[in-house]
Amino acid sequence: MEQVSLFEKEVARPLADRMRPRDLTEYVGQKHLLGEGKILRRLIENDQISSMVFWGPPGVGKTTLAKIIAGRTKASFIDFSAVNSGIKEIREVMKKAEDNRRFGEKTILFVDEIHRFNKAQQDAFLPFVEKGSIILIGATTENPSFEINGALLSRCKVFVLKSLETEEILELLERTMKDPRGLGNQEVRMEEGILGKIAAFANGDARTALSTLDMVVLNGESDGKGVITVNEETLEQCISRKSLLYDKNGEEHYNLISALHKSMRNSDPDAAVYWLARMLEAGEDPMYIARRVTRFASEDVGLADPNALPLAVAAFQACHLIGMPECSVHLTEAVVYLSLAPKSNAMEVAYLTARKDAEEQLAEPVPLHLRNAPTRLMKELDYGKGYRYAHDFEEKVTDMQCLPDSLEGRQYYIPTEMGKEARFKTRYEQLKAWKKAQREKEPEK
Repeated sequence: MEQVSLFEKEVARPLADRMRPRDLTEYVGQKHLLGEGKILRRLIENDQISSMVFWGPPGVGKTTLAKIIAGRTKASFIDFSAVNSGIKEIREVMKKAEDNRRFGEKTILFVDEIHRFNKAQQDAFLPFVEKGSIILIGATTENPSFEINGALLSRCKVFVLKSLETEEILELLERTMKDPRGLGNQEVRMEEGILGKIAAFANGDARTALSTLDMVVLNGESDGKGVITVNEETLEQCISRKSLLYDKNGEEHYNLISALHKSMRNSDPDAAVYWLARMLEAGEDPMYIARRVTRFASEDVGLADPNALPLAVAAFQACHLIGMPECSVHLTEAVVYLSLAPKSNAMEVAYLTARKDAEEQLAEPVPLHLRNAPTRLMKELDYGKGYRYAHDFEEKVTDMQCLPDSLEGRQYYIPTEMGKEARFKTRYEQLKAWKKAQREKEPEK
C-alpha cells in the first residue's frame, strides 16, 4: 500500500477544469449552434446525436460539448484521445462497442484531436460508423477537409465552433469570480478593467482566459488575512507577451499569408503590415514570407512597376543575410511598396493561358526556322532554314512567325494601362501593327 506523507497536500485542479460547464445553461458562446431552437442544441437535448465533428480553435468548448453530451445521453460514452492511442486501442474500443450493439445499446465515441490519427487509424473507424456500432464525435483544431479521410468525413456532420467574443469571455470571468467552484470562496480585489484586459488577451480562448486569471490571482498581493489584491503590475507580469494562435503547418498559416497577399493586392498597406506582423511575431520563417512577397511582385504588380521585383528580391536577400528580428523592417518596406504599387496580373494571366495551350499541344513541333542546326544532317533537314536574325535589320525586329502554325495569332500577354505597363502596351501594339503591315506588304513564303 502506498504511503502518503502527512505534509503532502492535494494539488488543486486547474481553474479552467473546475469551471468547465456542466450543462448547456452554463455553456458560453456558440449561440449559432446552441441558441434556443438551434440544431445542435436540439440534438443534445433530445439525445439524438449522430456522427459529427467539432471544428474550431483551441479553448472554444469542443471537449466541453462532448462532456455535456456524455452527461445527457443514455448511450454508452467512451472518451478516446488520439494523442496516446493506436490501432490496438481502437480495435479494443470497437470490440466493446460491437458487444454493446448486440445488446441493443448505442455507443458514442468521442475522439479528441482526431486530426492526429493517420489514414490507417481513421480507416479503422469507418466500418463501425457505417453499420452503426458507434456514433463518432471528433474534435479538431485543423480543417477537416484536409485532415480527415473523405469517406469518414462524408458520414459526419461538421459543426464549426467560433472563437469566443471578448464579451462572452468577460461574462465567464465574472461568473468565475463569484462561483464557489472558481474563486467565489476567496476574497479577491481587482483594479477596475483588469478582467476586461484578461478577456481581450485571451483572443477568443476560454481556457487561456481562465488560466491567466488563475495566474494573476496566485501572483496577487496577500495581506495575510486572506484578501488578495491584483493590480496592473501583476497583470503585466503575467501577460508580458501575448501568445498568438498560429500553427506553421496548419490552416491558420495559410489563412494569414492569404490575408497578407490579398491586403497587398487591394492596395491596403496598413492591413498588409498588420498581417505581416502577426506572422512574424508568431514565429513564421521570414524567408517563407519573402518568397511569397517576391511571387506577388510579378503576379500582382508585374510590368505596372518593373521596380517591384528587384525590390522584393532585395528584401528576400536581406532576410537571408540578417534574419529576424532585423529583417522585419525590410519586409515591411517591400510590403508597403507592393501595396502602393499599381497593379497588373498580366504576367500570371499570360502564363496560365500559355500553359493551357502547352498542356493540350505538348507534341506541337518547333517550327523548322526556329531550330538550331549544329550538324550537317540537321542543316540538310532544313533546321534553321528561313530564320531571320533581328539584329541584321534596321528596326531590330522582323515579321517572322515564332508560334506554331496551329497557334498563329494567339495572344497571351494582354497589357493593362496601369502604371508603367501603359508604356509596354504602347510598344507592344506598335510591334504588332508593324509586323502586320510587313506581312501585308510581302506575304510569307
